[in-house]
Amino acid sequence: MSGSGIRSAVYGLLPADTTEDVRSRGAGVSPQVAVLPVGSFEQHGPYLPLATDTLVACAVAREIAAAYPVHLLPPVTISCSHEHAAWPGTVSISSVTLHAVVRDIADSLRRSGVDALVVVNGHGGNYVLGNVVQEASARNERMALFPAAEDWEAARERAGVVTSLLTDMHAGEIETSILLHTHPEMLRPGHETADFVADDRRHLLSLGMSAYTDSGVIGRPSLGSAEKGKELLASLADSFGAYFSLLTSAASDSSDSE
Repeated sequence: MSGSGIRSAVYGLLPADTTEDVRSRGAGVSPQVAVLPVGSFEQHGPYLPLATDTLVACAVAREIAAAYPVHLLPPVTISCSHEHAAWPGTVSISSVTLHAVVRDIADSLRRSGVDALVVVNGHGGNYVLGNVVQEASARNERMALFPAAEDWEAARERAGVVTSLLTDMHAGEIETSILLHTHPEMLRPGHETADFVADDRRHLLSLGMSAYTDSGVIGRPSLGSAEKGKELLASLADSFGAYFSLLTSAASDSSDSE
């Protein structure tokens, strides 16, 4: 599949498109699909930045935009990180606010002729995004949430990530690998010796992360590598193809039936 010809992103986060870039990319492409990265601003241990989830979501979205003709949007950078409130620097908004922001963005896109939206979620605590997509689909609007757990599992296996998705919960092998590949300058020393496992987290929503980790890390960041990060992103871009086909064919089928 041909790529979108998107320009380099500013600092790896902000699309550098002009309105004419968007116009020319959308010409002859029907239906159009937008990609919205959603991250967070929360602790990721002493070695990864607070913006890690945003950086990861943007890296995935950029990989998608390089391979598919999509409209890449700037990220939502603060979301639902309430379980990390015990650590300085973490900032959250309510699930109601995040729901409203994503829905407003989707409404705005539809008014401008972009009928489908893919939300690229970089933070596991953004549970409400599933509800946003679920409700949109019930209204016959075209929306998807990416990546699913199955997409991450396929990426983990392809990249040779040793840690399971259960164990690699936060600031672990996957996130460290992606940042080593995309933003190595943002890592501080310490991930090599920060491994910590807490697989039984059944009271996480009631007690928060601080009940399970002192450092804020749950996973094995010592196993991270830039090569694994590269393969993780490549696998996710491949997995996105099924989502792109679903949204574009579903939207075409909907318009044909009207």
